[in-house]
Amino acid sequence: MKLLALDTSSEGCSVALWLDGQISERFELAPRGHTRLLMPMVRELLAEHGLSPKDLDALAFARGPGSFTGLRIATGVIQGLSWGLNLPVVPVSSLAAVALDAIEQHQLADGEHIAVAFDARMGEVYWGAFLCQQGLPVLIGEERVCPPGAVSLPGSDVSANWTGAGQGWTLKGDMPEVVVCRIRAVDDTLVPRAAMVARLAEQDFRNGIAVPAELAQPVYIRDEVAWKKLPGRA
Repeated sequence: MKLLALDTSSEGCSVALWLDGQISERFELAPRGHTRLLMPMVRELLAEHGLSPKDLDALAFARGPGSFTGLRIATGVIQGLSWGLNLPVVPVSSLAAVALDAIEQHQLADGEHIAVAFDARMGEVYWGAFLCQQGLPVLIGEERVCPPGAVSLPGSDVSANWTGAGQGWTLKGDMPEVVVCRIRAVDDTLVPRAAMVARLAEQDFRNGIAVPAELAQPVYIRDEVAWKKLPGRA
């Protein structure tokens, strides 16, 4: 299987290629460089493996939550490729991508938990709680956006092992003490990466979770921000 994955949901810009179990990736931290970098990365990665876009079987992208502008860039590119190549698309949660990165970087075991936080600006964080099962993150409850002081961990088991992941953890000083005291370790350097998107997308694709181009849409969570930024809105 040949799957191309994109991520521009944060300050990172990345492209990854899943080739029958092997992953190659291009990644660069470039807060304002997504438009400039994304398509050259795609072309370089495909050329490196002697492939053309028509050789692909599926596409994937980080669908959010994350940067409004970044999500629109990846969505536009992925929809264009999907329509042009008639390929299915697997949308992947940006929070889940970081949860998987935490599992792999910190060698988390099944049964351990990951609390992922992104800085959503405007005094809020994007928040998702995950359980590690068979080496993959499983969402507990719903992804949400809220002030750092309103985050919470599901379950009442105070002995559960929790790891904090994502740049939103730089705001842990504003989070409830009852949450922070249950986190055994924090990695606030992790941002979404296309390699993790590809890993999760391959699993979803094999499970029949894919959509056509028109249904490959970003997930903002904070819907009113997207509404305010539509053309013609103040």
